[in-house]
Amino acid sequence: MKAFTRKLGVVVLPPLFYVIMRLLWYTNRKIFHFITPIDERQHVCVCWHSELLMSPQAYRKIHPGHKAAAIVSAHFDGSLIAGTLKLLRIEALRGSSRKGARQVLLQAFKRIREGEEVLITPDGPRGPRHSMSDGAIGIALKSNLPIFVMNYRASAYWQLGSWDRFVIPKPFGKIDFYIQSISLEGMTLEEAKVFLKEKMLEHTIQ
Repeated sequence: MKAFTRKLGVVVLPPLFYVIMRLLWYTNRKIFHFITPIDERQHVCVCWHSELLMSPQAYRKIHPGHKAAAIVSAHFDGSLIAGTLKLLRIEALRGSSRKGARQVLLQAFKRIREGEEVLITPDGPRGPRHSMSDGAIGIALKSNLPIFVMNYRASAYWQLGSWDRFVIPKPFGKIDFYIQSISLEGMTLEEAKVFLKEKMLEHTIQ
């Protein structure tokens, strides 16, 4: 019964989540703050797990036609995220640091070689909240690509009691998006982790 319920959920829930995402997107006033210019250069793209409701939509607003793939957990909740991102024309690469890490990294490097951008939540899929895994930084350093950082603050929002304190903007408010391109050139892995975390925490809801 559980397996059937999950299969049904994977079909039914992503379109529902997508509709909710788009309603919240269109019923909020959106202001984009480009801390640094974002051009058509290829990037590795990051946002916190708590910001997944709005940040992929901001990405599509800024790069409407760019081919992109997101590293998504192989778990059930990852299937729901993957199905929702597909409706934004963002393909899922299934795996994480805990499961299928090598395979998903190989997929990510292949997509980058083909000119696609790869999207990652550094603290996903299980946290701790606002932690910095090696994945995004390792991919950026090995590919010699800058990192496209997406954060936002909502004027009014709900915040869930989940491990990531997931943020849901309330309708008819204002969302400020903070967008920047960050170079990690010349940094070690650990230096880059500290630097990127500091940058990502500057404009996020605590």
